[in-house]
Amino acid sequence: MSQRKPAPKQKQTEAEALHQYQETDGHFSLVRNFRLADLVTIMNGVCGSFSVFSSARYLLTNDIDYLWTALAFPLAGLMFDFFDGKVARWRKSSSLLGQELDSLADLISFGVAPALLGFVCGLRTYLDTVVLTGFICCGLARLARFNATVALVPKGKGGKAQYFEGLPIPSSLGLVSVLAYWTKNGWIEGQQGIPWGTITLWGQAGGRGELHVVSVIFGFWAAAMVSKTLRVPKL
Repeated sequence: MSQRKPAPKQKQTEAEALHQYQETDGHFSLVRNFRLADLVTIMNGVCGSFSVFSSARYLLTNDIDYLWTALAFPLAGLMFDFFDGKVARWRKSSSLLGQELDSLADLISFGVAPALLGFVCGLRTYLDTVVLTGFICCGLARLARFNATVALVPKGKGGKAQYFEGLPIPSSLGLVSVLAYWTKNGWIEGQQGIPWGTITLWGQAGGRGELHVVSVIFGFWAAAMVSKTLRVPKL
């Protein structure tokens, strides 16, 4: 996860950031103010959006090629997520806007897109959707916490944070990889079905109390993202 943080000598105060955009005129002044790293970050969001729409096309057409496309786009998003920080350091240009863009793009590519892929592959019961919604919201909370507390995390010699608090949201690509493996083997809705089947917590089978066992993994992943005590060393 390559969250972009302003270097010590390049940090912007909130007032400075607001002044930068208040003093520009024209409908497209925001676009003109984008740095190169910001455009790379937006491409991460583009990949996540294409994944979402490809998943929707698969549900409409049942064409497996659309599902494979949806599974591939989050990986492409990770590539842009990695390079935006590199570009910001290369250009020696970072901003508060870039940091917010990074988090919003990550939410689409590594939160919304993987959750929808889980739904597409077979996690479609009422409780499944509750868990997937929780997964997205935990990713959202994790990103907001990072932006708010990154200054409090101990830094190494290069000024980088020494660890992540909780699983970084791009780790959800691990779940996407599992879904890709199941797709290859036909273990998805409409074919052999999701592995391990369902459990019924209340009511009758097929009702609102039914839950796929796999959804529990998404739930634990969500909890790990917002954990305060789980510390993942930053490479």
